[in-house]
Amino acid sequence: MVELLRTNNPVRLSFLVALLADSGIEGIVLDMHTSVLEGSISALPRRLMVHDEDAGPARRLLAAAGELDG
Repeated sequence: MVELLRTNNPVRLSFLVALLADSGIEGIVLDMHTSVLEGSISALPRRLMVHDEDAGPARRLLAAAGELDG
């Protein structure tokens, strides 16, 4: 698994997962439940992950959409 980005914005995360899915790439969100348990103070960002073989195409897709951090 490869981490693409971290965010506290659930709307952005949902958009990115949908964007990846439209291109046939499975986006996996980690730390969703931990983020909720910490009281929604945004201390723990959620991580957007993809399978190793999808990392290159996923990064290019997010960069083209202007959504890749860094």
